[in-house]
Amino acid sequence: MLNELRAQLGPEKVLTDQDVRERYTHIWTMDQPLRAKAVLLPRTTADVSAALKICHAHQQPVVVHGGLTNLVGGTQTQGHEIVIALEKMNQIEEIDPQSRTMTVQAGVILENIHQKTEEADLLFPLSFGAKGSAQIGGIISANAGGLRVFRYGVTRHLVLGLEAVLADGTVINALKKIIKDNSAYDLKQLFIGSEGTLGIVTRAVLKLVEAPRSRTSAFVGLNDYNQVIAFLKFMDKGLAGTLSAFELIWKKTYHKMTTAGASTPPLPYDYQYYILLEVLGQDQEADQLRLYDLLEKALNEEIILDAVPAHTENDLVWFWKIREDVRVISASCTVDQHFDVSLPIPLIGDYAAKTVAKLEGMDGVNHCYTFGHVADGNIHFIVDKTNNSHELRLAINQVVYPPLQDMGGSVSAEHGIGEHKKAYLKLSRTEAEINLMRRMKQMMDPLGILNGGKVL
Repeated sequence: MLNELRAQLGPEKVLTDQDVRERYTHIWTMDQPLRAKAVLLPRTTADVSAALKICHAHQQPVVVHGGLTNLVGGTQTQGHEIVIALEKMNQIEEIDPQSRTMTVQAGVILENIHQKTEEADLLFPLSFGAKGSAQIGGIISANAGGLRVFRYGVTRHLVLGLEAVLADGTVINALKKIIKDNSAYDLKQLFIGSEGTLGIVTRAVLKLVEAPRSRTSAFVGLNDYNQVIAFLKFMDKGLAGTLSAFELIWKKTYHKMTTAGASTPPLPYDYQYYILLEVLGQDQEADQLRLYDLLEKALNEEIILDAVPAHTENDLVWFWKIREDVRVISASCTVDQHFDVSLPIPLIGDYAAKTVAKLEGMDGVNHCYTFGHVADGNIHFIVDKTNNSHELRLAINQVVYPPLQDMGGSVSAEHGIGEHKKAYLKLSRTEAEINLMRRMKQMMDPLGILNGGKVL
């Protein structure tokens, strides 16, 4: 099989032995060698198709690697798989300012997309902390969210067209630039969020928007979760659709973010909740004044207790570095365990308070740090624990996940299911839904070679 792959792809695109062991499965475990039969480095969709035809013929399991920032075990291997790494498929093929689209290969890094769209005076609004390493194919496969979902939606809302390769090598080309296409099933949606289990995303047409002319932000302090909701509604109404991000950071997390790293706190440690908001508009001076006016009104009406706006570009960088650099929390943990869940916005305050209290009362748990994109109902926990035992991991999971079922929540807001959350999928999806997913998987990948053991 390896000889067939070398003959078809070229020997330089097929890594084995020590070349495999020098790689890894996640950017946080770079000290642990990758276990796999081989790593394939395709440069084109034709390469991916040829590789999958050979793997399918040999019933060879495949794991897909992108930027390796996945947090649910989606890129893990057991050693018997072949890894298809898409890092060489890194071409931005076209920027079309008239249709406001960009056509990219799957291995393009998100930050490079931002740079190219900025040069064209456009914006691809999807953004999150791992933008410097995350690849668009993996982002699409996980249906990633991020900081601006409230205004622009998740990845699913920003993909107009898609190309993917099925398990047997068949290429599905749906690379359209149009927004409205009601010609039967929207096949690209099968691959967005399916974590590489139904096909390998190879190219995409991304939806762009006009670049904003202004960006303003502020940190706000509050002590009551009901006021958080009231402030969200107040600002969204007052800003008339220009509110692009509304991040909530709990007190302990804010303290850690501004003491463990190089950042200093914009507000004192006097409040239970800290909100970081972003406004994208068209007139810097006017938008700044409108933000100041709304913050003053919110203070006068006692919706909030304190606020500090970003006055300069340096302030913006300072504020958002605090929120985006969650590595300072992970680095401070003895062992860290991550969660991203979603639930109705009014229920977040009580759920988070009860969950943190239970977790921090457990043997083996040091601290629990809470933050999230509260405007879209998504919050994150980073649990600092004393060890990485399987028993402690499961016990922590049992605190976080089961309450979500009765609240109509989800065990995964944006990271996916991967290997780590398979047992809890039933809390978010009905038996009928999961059975339909299994039937789709069986139809599209009957041999089960694509990302086996992930999701289902």
